[in-house]
Amino acid sequence: MAVNRTFNFNTARNWSSLISWIPTGKIQQTVANSVQLTGIGLHSGKLSTVTILPEFAGMGRYFKFRSNVIPASTDYVKESPLCTTLCKDGHSINTVEHLLSALEATGVDNCSVQIETSNTHDSSIEVPILDGSAREWVDAIEEAGLKAALDRSGNSCEKLAPVLREPVTVWKNDSFIAAFPYSEVKITYGIDFPQAPEIGCQWFSSTCLDKDFFAKELASARTFCIYEQ
Repeated sequence: MAVNRTFNFNTARNWSSLISWIPTGKIQQTVANSVQLTGIGLHSGKLSTVTILPEFAGMGRYFKFRSNVIPASTDYVKESPLCTTLCKDGHSINTVEHLLSALEATGVDNCSVQIETSNTHDSSIEVPILDGSAREWVDAIEEAGLKAALDRSGNSCEKLAPVLREPVTVWKNDSFIAAFPYSEVKITYGIDFPQAPEIGCQWFSSTCLDKDFFAKELASARTFCIYEQ
């Protein structure tokens, strides 16, 4: 019988050891053309520009901030309030969640995400919040199109998919995520937010999580906060 591992946030960053990678029979992809969007960061209030560029197969997704490269991996997640932050060698990229979800959902396996700001002294930078959702990222990526990602020798490479080997739970305060090995991807999500009656208690569940479903049903889901925050 599998043992359910429970982590708090600080130890959850090392849970990649619980995942195996299996072949999918699909070819790795990258963007066919560059994508560029500019906007204001939700938490910083600062202007930044993000440019998504094609990348070789096997390179994965990574951020480039000046000369610093930060892989889009849970190994580089840093605890931060109300957003997801990636950090390496003293440099950090904040509020990456909408952009990364759009890249995953649209099938961009490899890309260089270059992010710039006019302030040359900042060691951290924030991805533009745009309309508060992943919608504009999805639209821009779909407009740019995708192509097969080739390695440096000009060969295509098979895409691998992560498979969870045993149950795992990550918790913080009254929030938690529990993941279990399963033959397909199924997501059930609930929120109970009595501070804002317009949101209140809601549930969502689906096993149809392809690109079209994400674009139609999930991409427009927005970040929110109450006025006092």
